[in-house]
Amino acid sequence: MKLNTNSTITLFDQIESDLKEKIKNGIYQPGQKIPTETELIEAYGVSRITIRRAIEDLTKEGILTKKQGKGTFVQDKKIIRKISHTISFTEACSLCSMTASSYVSMRKIMQPGELNIPESDLFSGESVIRIQRIRMADGVPVICENNYFPCSRFAFLLNESLDGSLYQLLENKYDIHIGCSHNSYIDVTYAGKKLTEALSIASSEPVFLLSTEMYDTHNGLIHVGKHYIVGSRYRFYLDD
Repeated sequence: MKLNTNSTITLFDQIESDLKEKIKNGIYQPGQKIPTETELIEAYGVSRITIRRAIEDLTKEGILTKKQGKGTFVQDKKIIRKISHTISFTEACSLCSMTASSYVSMRKIMQPGELNIPESDLFSGESVIRIQRIRMADGVPVICENNYFPCSRFAFLLNESLDGSLYQLLENKYDIHIGCSHNSYIDVTYAGKKLTEALSIASSEPVFLLSTEMYDTHNGLIHVGKHYIVGSRYRFYLDD
């Protein structure tokens, strides 16, 4: 692109607009490294200060992200979801024009006393089914989802594929309808070794930990959830 030096629009604003257009048109894809400062200086014929200003502004907007020692990359597309726990991951992906998929990475029955979560007393001493799924958007891992179900009521989940929406399955096949969530909160932590392989992230990468209790329309407990969410691939919002 040839910049217009006679325009009232600053050079760095022109560069920002051009880079945004290239990202929009797919010339630079999400997760792709953009040209180096030196390459951009040669391409646009401007000073290093001008290039750095444009890159800094795009980074502040969340369009680009800098990775120390590696360069500047187009920010991965994020799932944007209102803080409401009755919306499923599948629905959230659909609203963001992304395709949801899942696979079960753990499915086990836990005996009383094995459960090491603060909400263990909600199960009144009965066995619990722990189901861990890796939830993906457009094939990219986003969530390591751990749900704990009362075994007496949800033993049928041991034989379901669970590769789609859990809430749709419960409603359509078992007539269990999602009512509300209680005691839900979000913490920020680091991935650690256990999550790095499943979510394809570094152990030092920050993740959201979403904790929630999900109940049906008769106020019966469906599950306790402990969901580890890749922060760079997900955004919660509060506004209507």
